[in-house]
Amino acid sequence: MRFLLASLLPLLLCQCGGGFGGTSVKDSPAVLNVSGWDPKEVQRSGDRYSQYNVSALRRNGAVALIARSAKGPLLDDKFGAFLASADREGMLLGAYHFVTMDQDPVYQADNFVNRVGAIARSRGLSRKKILLVGDFDTKSTPDRLVRFIERVENRTGVIPVVYLENSAALRTSLSNASPAQKRVIRRAPYWIALYGPAGTERSMGGDLTPDGLMEQYGIWNRWEMWQYGGVIWQGGRSNAKHYNTSRWRSPRYFGNMAHPMERNVFRGSEGDLRAFWNRHGLGV
Repeated sequence: MRFLLASLLPLLLCQCGGGFGGTSVKDSPAVLNVSGWDPKEVQRSGDRYSQYNVSALRRNGAVALIARSAKGPLLDDKFGAFLASADREGMLLGAYHFVTMDQDPVYQADNFVNRVGAIARSRGLSRKKILLVGDFDTKSTPDRLVRFIERVENRTGVIPVVYLENSAALRTSLSNASPAQKRVIRRAPYWIALYGPAGTERSMGGDLTPDGLMEQYGIWNRWEMWQYGGVIWQGGRSNAKHYNTSRWRSPRYFGNMAHPMERNVFRGSEGDLRAFWNRHGLGV
Protein backbone atom coordinates (compact mmCIF):
# COMPACT_ATOMS: atom_id res chain seq x y z
CA MET A 1 0.00 0.00 0.00
CA ARG A 2 2.84 2.39 0.89
CA PHE A 3 4.44 1.73 -2.48
CA LEU A 4 1.13 2.34 -4.27
CA LEU A 5 0.60 5.69 -2.51
CA ALA A 6 4.15 6.73 -3.28
CA SER A 7 3.70 5.90 -6.96
CA LEU A 8 0.40 7.78 -7.15
CA LEU A 9 1.59 10.91 -5.36
CA PRO A 10 3.37 12.50 -8.35
CA LEU A 11 0.27 11.95 -10.49
CA LEU A 12 -2.01 13.49 -7.87
CA LEU A 13 0.27 16.49 -7.52
CA CYS A 14 0.36 16.89 -11.28
CA GLN A 15 -3.43 16.86 -11.49
CA CYS A 16 -3.96 19.26 -8.58
CA GLY A 17 -1.10 21.66 -9.28
CA GLY A 18 -0.68 24.34 -11.90
CA GLY A 19 -3.61 26.44 -10.72
CA PHE A 20 -7.33 25.83 -11.06
CA GLY A 21 -8.12 22.83 -13.24
CA GLY A 22 -4.42 22.50 -14.01
CA THR A 23 -4.55 25.76 -15.98
CA SER A 24 -2.05 28.59 -16.22
CA VAL A 25 -1.55 31.51 -18.57
CA LYS A 26 1.83 30.14 -19.60
CA ASP A 27 0.94 26.49 -20.22
CA SER A 28 -2.74 26.48 -21.28
CA PRO A 29 -3.94 27.13 -24.85
CA ALA A 30 -4.83 30.82 -25.23
CA VAL A 31 -8.26 31.65 -26.67
CA LEU A 32 -9.29 35.26 -27.35
CA ASN A 33 -12.80 36.58 -27.88
CA VAL A 34 -13.61 39.78 -29.78
CA SER A 35 -16.58 41.83 -30.94
CA GLY A 36 -17.35 45.05 -32.75
CA TRP A 37 -15.95 46.86 -29.69
CA ASP A 38 -12.48 45.55 -30.57
CA PRO A 39 -9.80 46.60 -30.83
CA LYS A 40 -10.28 48.78 -27.80
CA GLU A 41 -8.14 51.87 -27.29
CA VAL A 42 -4.35 51.75 -27.21
CA GLN A 43 -3.23 51.94 -23.60
CA ARG A 44 0.51 51.37 -23.83
CA SER A 45 3.32 50.77 -26.29
CA GLY A 46 3.27 47.37 -27.95
CA ASP A 47 1.73 45.41 -30.81
CA ARG A 48 -1.60 46.47 -32.30
CA TYR A 49 -4.24 44.64 -34.31
CA SER A 50 -7.46 45.23 -36.20
CA GLN A 51 -10.29 43.08 -37.54
CA TYR A 52 -8.32 42.90 -40.80
CA ASN A 53 -5.00 41.83 -39.28
CA VAL A 54 -4.68 39.71 -36.15
CA SER A 55 -1.13 38.52 -36.79
CA ALA A 56 0.03 40.19 -33.56
CA LEU A 57 -2.41 38.03 -31.59
CA ARG A 58 -0.98 34.91 -33.15
CA ARG A 59 2.60 36.06 -32.49
CA ASN A 60 1.69 36.49 -28.84
CA GLY A 61 0.49 32.90 -28.63
CA ALA A 62 -3.24 32.97 -29.36
CA VAL A 63 -4.42 29.62 -30.69
CA ALA A 64 -8.08 30.47 -31.30
CA LEU A 65 -10.30 33.50 -31.88
CA ILE A 66 -14.03 33.62 -31.07
CA ALA A 67 -15.86 36.56 -32.69
CA ARG A 68 -19.32 37.92 -31.96
CA SER A 69 -21.83 37.25 -34.71
CA ALA A 70 -24.65 39.39 -33.33
CA LYS A 71 -26.28 40.78 -30.24
CA GLY A 72 -29.90 39.77 -30.60
CA PRO A 73 -31.09 41.34 -33.88
CA LEU A 74 -28.02 43.61 -34.17
CA LEU A 75 -25.41 42.09 -36.46
CA ASP A 76 -21.75 42.62 -35.60
CA ASP A 77 -20.19 44.24 -38.67
CA LYS A 78 -16.65 43.07 -37.80
CA PHE A 79 -17.59 39.40 -37.50
CA GLY A 80 -16.63 38.23 -40.98
CA ALA A 81 -13.41 40.25 -41.11
CA PHE A 82 -12.23 38.88 -37.77
CA LEU A 83 -12.84 35.29 -38.82
CA ALA A 84 -11.13 35.76 -42.17
CA SER A 85 -8.05 37.39 -40.64
CA ALA A 86 -7.80 34.70 -37.94
CA ASP A 87 -8.06 32.05 -40.64
CA ARG A 88 -5.14 33.60 -42.51
CA GLU A 89 -3.07 33.20 -39.34
CA GLY A 90 -3.99 29.53 -38.98
CA MET A 91 -6.04 30.07 -35.82
CA LEU A 92 -9.07 28.09 -34.74
CA LEU A 93 -12.29 29.99 -35.46
CA GLY A 94 -15.28 30.50 -33.22
CA ALA A 95 -18.54 32.46 -33.22
CA TYR A 96 -20.80 33.59 -30.42
CA HIS A 97 -24.30 35.00 -30.37
CA PHE A 98 -25.44 37.21 -27.50
CA VAL A 99 -28.93 35.89 -26.76
CA THR A 100 -30.97 38.96 -25.80
CA MET A 101 -34.30 39.01 -24.00
CA ASP A 102 -36.20 40.91 -26.69
CA GLN A 103 -36.43 37.98 -29.14
CA ASP A 104 -37.38 34.33 -28.98
CA PRO A 105 -34.26 32.17 -28.36
CA VAL A 106 -35.25 29.71 -31.11
CA TYR A 107 -35.49 32.57 -33.60
CA GLN A 108 -32.08 33.82 -32.46
CA ALA A 109 -30.59 30.33 -32.77
CA ASP A 110 -31.83 30.14 -36.37
CA ASN A 111 -30.37 33.54 -37.19
CA PHE A 112 -27.07 32.56 -35.57
CA VAL A 113 -26.71 29.32 -37.51
CA ASN A 114 -27.71 31.02 -40.76
CA ARG A 115 -25.25 33.88 -40.29
CA VAL A 116 -22.31 31.63 -39.40
CA GLY A 117 -22.99 29.54 -42.48
CA ALA A 118 -23.37 32.55 -44.77
CA ILE A 119 -20.15 34.19 -43.51
CA ALA A 120 -18.20 30.94 -43.76
CA ARG A 121 -19.25 30.47 -47.38
CA SER A 122 -18.73 34.09 -48.43
CA ARG A 123 -15.30 34.28 -46.77
CA GLY A 124 -14.08 30.92 -48.04
CA LEU A 125 -14.00 29.36 -44.56
CA SER A 126 -16.08 26.28 -45.38
CA ARG A 127 -13.14 23.94 -44.80
CA LYS A 128 -12.92 25.01 -41.15
CA LYS A 129 -14.95 24.03 -38.10
CA ILE A 130 -16.38 27.14 -36.42
CA LEU A 131 -17.05 26.75 -32.69
CA LEU A 132 -20.64 27.70 -31.79
CA VAL A 133 -21.31 29.61 -28.56
CA GLY A 134 -24.44 31.03 -26.92
CA ASP A 135 -23.76 34.03 -24.65
CA PHE A 136 -26.71 34.54 -22.30
CA ASP A 137 -28.11 37.72 -20.78
CA THR A 138 -28.17 38.08 -16.99
CA LYS A 139 -31.99 37.87 -17.03
CA SER A 140 -32.06 34.59 -18.93
CA THR A 141 -34.08 31.63 -17.67
CA PRO A 142 -33.38 27.89 -17.88
CA ASP A 143 -36.08 27.57 -20.52
CA ARG A 144 -34.37 30.13 -22.74
CA LEU A 145 -31.04 28.31 -22.50
CA VAL A 146 -32.68 24.97 -23.25
CA ARG A 147 -34.55 26.28 -26.28
CA PHE A 148 -31.44 27.90 -27.78
CA ILE A 149 -29.23 24.86 -27.16
CA GLU A 150 -31.74 22.38 -28.55
CA ARG A 151 -32.47 24.50 -31.63
CA VAL A 152 -28.79 24.83 -32.51
CA GLU A 153 -28.30 21.10 -32.03
CA ASN A 154 -31.39 20.26 -34.10
CA ARG A 155 -30.23 22.52 -36.93
CA THR A 156 -26.56 21.52 -36.97
CA GLY A 157 -26.02 18.34 -34.95
CA VAL A 158 -23.64 20.42 -32.79
CA ILE A 159 -24.12 21.10 -29.08
CA PRO A 160 -23.07 24.73 -28.57
CA VAL A 161 -20.88 26.02 -25.78
CA VAL A 162 -22.57 28.15 -23.08
CA TYR A 163 -21.08 31.42 -21.85
CA LEU A 164 -22.86 33.10 -18.96
CA GLU A 165 -23.11 36.77 -18.10
CA ASN A 166 -22.82 36.14 -14.38
CA SER A 167 -25.34 37.65 -11.97
CA ALA A 168 -26.95 36.62 -8.72
CA ALA A 169 -30.31 36.36 -10.47
CA LEU A 170 -28.93 34.08 -13.19
CA ARG A 171 -27.18 31.83 -10.70
CA THR A 172 -30.38 31.50 -8.68
CA SER A 173 -32.50 30.87 -11.76
CA LEU A 174 -30.26 28.13 -13.15
CA SER A 175 -29.67 26.45 -9.80
CA ASN A 176 -33.47 26.16 -9.49
CA ALA A 177 -33.91 24.67 -12.99
CA SER A 178 -35.77 21.39 -13.28
CA PRO A 179 -33.76 18.14 -13.52
CA ALA A 180 -34.78 17.83 -17.19
CA GLN A 181 -33.59 21.36 -17.96
CA LYS A 182 -30.32 20.77 -16.14
CA ARG A 183 -29.69 17.62 -18.18
CA VAL A 184 -29.93 19.61 -21.41
CA ILE A 185 -27.84 22.55 -20.18
CA ARG A 186 -25.19 20.24 -18.68
CA ARG A 187 -24.51 18.76 -22.11
CA ALA A 188 -23.37 22.18 -23.31
CA PRO A 189 -19.76 22.85 -22.26
CA TYR A 190 -19.41 25.69 -19.76
CA TRP A 191 -17.26 28.69 -20.66
CA ILE A 192 -16.84 30.45 -17.35
CA ALA A 193 -16.37 34.20 -16.87
CA LEU A 194 -14.46 35.22 -13.75
CA TYR A 195 -12.18 38.23 -14.09
CA GLY A 196 -11.01 38.78 -10.54
CA PRO A 197 -10.70 37.19 -7.11
CA ALA A 198 -14.03 38.73 -6.06
CA GLY A 199 -15.74 37.69 -9.29
CA THR A 200 -17.64 39.98 -11.59
CA GLU A 201 -19.58 41.68 -8.83
CA ARG A 202 -18.90 42.54 -5.21
CA SER A 203 -21.82 40.51 -3.87
CA MET A 204 -20.06 37.29 -4.83
CA GLY A 205 -17.37 38.21 -2.32
CA GLY A 206 -14.26 36.45 -1.13
CA ASP A 207 -11.51 34.73 -3.08
CA LEU A 208 -13.90 33.04 -5.50
CA THR A 209 -12.38 30.43 -7.80
CA PRO A 210 -13.73 29.14 -11.14
CA ASP A 211 -14.75 25.90 -9.42
CA GLY A 212 -16.51 27.86 -6.69
CA LEU A 213 -18.48 29.91 -9.19
CA MET A 214 -19.40 26.81 -11.19
CA GLU A 215 -20.78 25.13 -8.06
CA GLN A 216 -23.19 28.02 -7.50
CA TYR A 217 -25.09 27.07 -10.67
CA GLY A 218 -25.65 23.49 -9.54
CA ILE A 219 -25.44 22.20 -13.13
CA TRP A 220 -21.93 21.49 -14.36
CA ASN A 221 -19.29 19.28 -12.82
CA ARG A 222 -16.56 20.77 -15.00
CA TRP A 223 -15.78 23.97 -16.91
CA GLU A 224 -13.93 23.86 -20.24
CA MET A 225 -12.77 27.45 -20.81
CA TRP A 226 -12.13 30.24 -18.37
CA GLN A 227 -12.32 33.92 -19.28
CA TYR A 228 -9.82 35.16 -16.69
CA GLY A 229 -9.26 38.55 -18.33
CA GLY A 230 -11.93 41.01 -19.32
CA VAL A 231 -12.76 44.68 -19.63
CA ILE A 232 -14.85 46.88 -17.36
CA TRP A 233 -16.11 50.08 -19.00
CA GLN A 234 -15.58 53.12 -16.77
CA GLY A 235 -15.91 56.73 -17.89
CA GLY A 236 -15.90 55.78 -21.55
CA ARG A 237 -12.61 53.89 -21.18
CA SER A 238 -12.00 50.15 -21.11
CA ASN A 239 -10.37 49.21 -17.83
CA ALA A 240 -8.60 45.88 -18.03
CA LYS A 241 -9.51 43.45 -15.26
CA HIS A 242 -7.95 40.06 -14.71
CA TYR A 243 -7.75 37.21 -12.21
CA ASN A 244 -4.48 37.51 -10.32
CA THR A 245 -3.88 36.00 -6.88
CA SER A 246 -1.17 34.05 -5.10
CA ARG A 247 -2.89 30.85 -6.28
CA TRP A 248 -3.34 31.80 -9.96
CA ARG A 249 -1.50 34.62 -11.69
CA SER A 250 -2.14 36.51 -14.91
CA PRO A 251 -0.75 39.71 -16.43
CA ARG A 252 -2.82 42.83 -17.01
CA TYR A 253 -2.36 42.57 -20.79
CA PHE A 254 -2.08 39.76 -23.33
CA GLY A 255 1.60 39.41 -24.21
CA ASN A 256 2.93 42.70 -25.54
CA MET A 257 -0.41 43.88 -26.93
CA ALA A 258 -1.12 47.60 -26.59
CA HIS A 259 -4.89 47.04 -26.23
CA PRO A 260 -6.84 45.49 -23.33
CA MET A 261 -8.52 42.24 -24.37
CA GLU A 262 -10.88 39.48 -23.27
CA ARG A 263 -8.64 36.47 -22.61
CA ASN A 264 -9.27 32.81 -21.88
CA VAL A 265 -7.45 29.61 -21.04
CA PHE A 266 -8.65 26.21 -22.20
CA ARG A 267 -8.68 23.36 -19.70
CA GLY A 268 -6.49 20.87 -21.49
CA SER A 269 -3.71 20.57 -24.04
CA GLU A 270 -3.73 22.09 -27.51
CA GLY A 271 -4.62 18.65 -28.84
CA ASP A 272 -7.57 18.56 -26.44
CA LEU A 273 -8.58 22.03 -27.63
CA ARG A 274 -8.63 20.94 -31.27
CA ALA A 275 -10.70 17.88 -30.42
CA PHE A 276 -13.09 20.10 -28.45
CA TRP A 277 -13.39 22.43 -31.47
CA ASN A 278 -14.22 19.50 -33.72
CA ARG A 279 -16.95 18.28 -31.38
CA HIS A 280 -18.62 21.64 -30.88
CA GLY A 281 -17.78 23.31 -34.17
CA LEU A 282 -19.93 23.69 -37.26
CA GLY A 283 -18.54 22.53 -40.57
CA VAL A 284 -20.21 24.43 -43.39
